[in-house]
Amino acid sequence: MRRILVTSALPYANGHIHLGHLVEYIQTDIWVRYHKLRGNDCIYICADDTHGTPVMIRAQNEGISPDALVARMHDEHLTDFKGFHIQFDNYYSTNSDENRQLAEEIYLKLREAGHIETATVRQAYCPKDEMFLPDRFIRGTCPSCGALDQYGDSCEVCSATYSPVDLKEAACALCGTLPVERDSEHYFFKLKDFEPFLKKWTRSGTLQDEMANKLDEWFESGLRNWDISRDGPYFGFEIPDAPGKFFYVWLDAPIGYMASTLDLCNRTERNFDTYWRQSNESEIYHFIGKDIVYFHTLFWPAMLEGSGFRTPTAVFAHGFLTVDGQKMSKSRGTFINARTYLEHLKPEYLRYYYAAKLTSKVDDLDLSLDDFVQRVNSDLVGKVVNLASRTAGFIKKKFSGALCDHYPDDGGLLAEFAAAGEEIGQHYENRDFSRAMFTIMRLADKANQFVEQQAPWVLAKDPDKAEQLQESCTIALNLFRALITYLQPVLPEVSEKVIEFLNVDALAWNAVATPLPGGHQINKFKHLMNRLDRKGVDKMVESSKQALPTPKKAQAPSSTVEPIGDEITIDAFSAVDLRVARIVKAQHVEGADKLLQLQLDLGELGQRSVFAGIKSSYKPEDLEGRLTVMVANLKPRKMKFGLSEGMVLAAGNGKGLHLLSPDSGAEPGMKIR
Repeated sequence: MRRILVTSALPYANGHIHLGHLVEYIQTDIWVRYHKLRGNDCIYICADDTHGTPVMIRAQNEGISPDALVARMHDEHLTDFKGFHIQFDNYYSTNSDENRQLAEEIYLKLREAGHIETATVRQAYCPKDEMFLPDRFIRGTCPSCGALDQYGDSCEVCSATYSPVDLKEAACALCGTLPVERDSEHYFFKLKDFEPFLKKWTRSGTLQDEMANKLDEWFESGLRNWDISRDGPYFGFEIPDAPGKFFYVWLDAPIGYMASTLDLCNRTERNFDTYWRQSNESEIYHFIGKDIVYFHTLFWPAMLEGSGFRTPTAVFAHGFLTVDGQKMSKSRGTFINARTYLEHLKPEYLRYYYAAKLTSKVDDLDLSLDDFVQRVNSDLVGKVVNLASRTAGFIKKKFSGALCDHYPDDGGLLAEFAAAGEEIGQHYENRDFSRAMFTIMRLADKANQFVEQQAPWVLAKDPDKAEQLQESCTIALNLFRALITYLQPVLPEVSEKVIEFLNVDALAWNAVATPLPGGHQINKFKHLMNRLDRKGVDKMVESSKQALPTPKKAQAPSSTVEPIGDEITIDAFSAVDLRVARIVKAQHVEGADKLLQLQLDLGELGQRSVFAGIKSSYKPEDLEGRLTVMVANLKPRKMKFGLSEGMVLAAGNGKGLHLLSPDSGAEPGMKIR
């Protein structure tokens, strides 16, 4: 028996659970349920991620304490998770004594080993709020292009990156006060000390190949010291022997996995050390989104290694959720909270659909609403549930609920279903849930073909065919039992109903090969699952739209149109030379977190090299060959990464960037008129 500890990324206590989050929690829950079903000692650990400035500010705006906000969100998160049958063995909080204890232990061991150093950092400080301002709490004018109302770290218009102290007309985003510059001593974790260990660990089979390849970019650019401190006021743990300094949230957040384990061990007979200090005693697996791989595969294992704890057995990353091929959108109603979904649809519809789409890769998962309806109705209702609904009634009505006194000859069907268990189990183990669902549905097809051939509804009309009727229905129900056993990690609620219907103690994986006993009594069949109605999906989407804040009422018409920003003359606009450009090459920029370097073809005007802050929204390989629009007469700007000879145009709302593209037929060098 394997001893396994499994975690999902900790949901932040500043927001609600939505369908994008649920990709990870459903994926993890299915994997854990599979291992428990196979008899392994597998526990699922999670907690709320509670610390940081956003939580503190939201609590302040609501007029409550951060602790009160954290407690409320904890209850809301748990309610949503339970609604989707996410079954944690322990769901805790990073704002706990156990987390403080472990965070201090790890920090002090790192410090004693020489892996912590201090350095003076010059920061923006708000004299009114009496706090140092994180980058996102400063707004001002871009020092490069003059765009108004930009964040303190980068410009969304020209993609320039800079320090908050370089921002022009800077103001505190909280109160509008002009910040001042102050020096502050910060504490840094010397990540580079662990570069040899991390290079070996990340290539030891602990990560998917895609993630290991991604991390090579960080090794190539060189690992840097990591600022693990924040100045007060800050909602978090104070650093030992450093009054007014607090651990950065990303230091104590992953330690929350350990703290939740410790809390469980303190309440049970489990031993914390067998999980986190003795690597040969257990396996530890982290399920995470691809956006937080850096923290979980560089900082986290280095912290554990440097403080004497064991490192994870593996870290499994998944992609993002799109809806109908696009990013989730509040305006389209596809940014759907867990609670909104549950008000309209059954949770196991989504659990199955995600399972049918999830693989072991880091690919994004698309929730196609039309496909969602079709697949649920076709697979779950049409192939699985109907198998029982079309046969159970005959057993109950004609034979008083008793199956055959012996298992009939089924031509090897049940043996085939049992033999498939090994393949299906391996797909579950490998997180290739889509292959597992595909294999199960192929078995369901065979079971339904058998029922069609036997046609029990025809046999029931002929008294001389009673024995054949009982035999065919007995076979069908044993095949149905096998299918639900294999689907049990995905459909826990349906499985419980089937256990009651079949009048058995459990649906054991290894029992599939053994048919139900001769003369076994089943209970009356009760409907297991309704067909999914597209109208319910549409209502859910509409409800998500209605959840948006009500827009302000329009004012009475005016004789003049109010400009969106500062007015310019037509002459000023005409001076901007906009041209169609083809992206002939796109590549990452060494040492830059947000920039891609684009080589642009302008036809007869030649080629230009442009640095664009679109790395978060595009992969280089997806851009090459694409047409876009650029400012061709912008004065070249010297950046630390090289010379940028123009600017590409993109639209954004703070949640993503979208390059402007001309219609088909446009050619490089064409002037935009």
